[in-house]
Amino acid sequence: MLIFVASVVIFIYGMLASMLGTIMPGLATQLALTNVEISYLALAQGIGLAVTSVFAGALMDRKGKKVGIVIGLCASIAGLAILSHPLNLTLSVAAMAVLGVGGSLVIVGANAVVSEVSDARKASALNVLNLFVGLGGMATPFVAGNLLHSDSTKVAYCGAAFALVALIVTFMTPMKSSQLLSAGTLNPAVFGDKMLYVLSGITFLYTACEFAMWNWLPRYLIATGVPKVMALNILSLGFACGMLVGRLGAAKLLKHGSPFLVIVVATAAMCVTTFAMLHTAMPVLTAIVVFLAGIAMAPVFPTTIAMVGRIFKQRAGTAIGFAITCGFSGLVLSSPVIGALSGPNPNGIGRGLLLVPFLSLLITAGLLTFRKSLTFEAPQGEA
Repeated sequence: MLIFVASVVIFIYGMLASMLGTIMPGLATQLALTNVEISYLALAQGIGLAVTSVFAGALMDRKGKKVGIVIGLCASIAGLAILSHPLNLTLSVAAMAVLGVGGSLVIVGANAVVSEVSDARKASALNVLNLFVGLGGMATPFVAGNLLHSDSTKVAYCGAAFALVALIVTFMTPMKSSQLLSAGTLNPAVFGDKMLYVLSGITFLYTACEFAMWNWLPRYLIATGVPKVMALNILSLGFACGMLVGRLGAAKLLKHGSPFLVIVVATAAMCVTTFAMLHTAMPVLTAIVVFLAGIAMAPVFPTTIAMVGRIFKQRAGTAIGFAITCGFSGLVLSSPVIGALSGPNPNGIGRGLLLVPFLSLLITAGLLTFRKSLTFEAPQGEA
């Protein structure tokens, strides 16, 4: 039952992850926003995600995972309620910050619940769990583009309704109470290990890449002449569906393969596919490449979090929270950079999105640099 609840909850996170990219074209038109102003929305979301995840893991270690998830879902509903009536840029920025707070608590809580499974199944289980991120990410732009006519108000109300259902399910599900640890067990084991910082660095760079796709891809496609509905379908049936397929495949691979090898191959493929995405002229070909990029990105985050959970068993919530904080800090960094590189012209977004293959290359280089430590910490059979 806990796995089911975690899956429902992380589905909501997937919906929130693709929310900004889904409503961005309509919101930009409604409020006459420039690329730089749009980057403020993504920045606010990133700050909400990053700041909250600083204490999210520790909160759940002390108060219990259910408390954190419930607060996160309530914040998500509140943010969507604000976003349903975006009267101005300031109100929209506030809504995105609140959504960031909710999303952070939701994803840390869901991953912490599943991190309690045995080491032999951890990486595979987390990839299965994160299938529902792809499902949620696929649902928002698909429903918005094909059923709600890209109406930001209707999209926000729909998201709030799903979050309310998840909140009710969470309330009805019993969860273990927190196990309070003595003060002496709170510190050095977690933050004294260099591998926490290596793995957190991977989440930092990777999350910057993933949210760049969620937040900027539809606007980039529309700027290249792709119709709005088709652009949202490429985000949904292309990128999100690719992540779904990729995590299904990764869950099977990780039952027998090396997590390190899976991540190295995936990040190298990220670099190639995202670069190719920005140099294709035909919408159908772009959709195929975006789908392949989704497959490539799929296993990186959950497999990295599985490694963190395996190393830091006693303080999994704190360690996972720190790694996810670093990941969301990547979003805080990437959004203003993409906005600045893009400039005032919508056609400049392609230039800003070149940051994605560049960061993918950095991840691959970092993994190869620390390959001895990473393969030692996550040997074959861990998954």
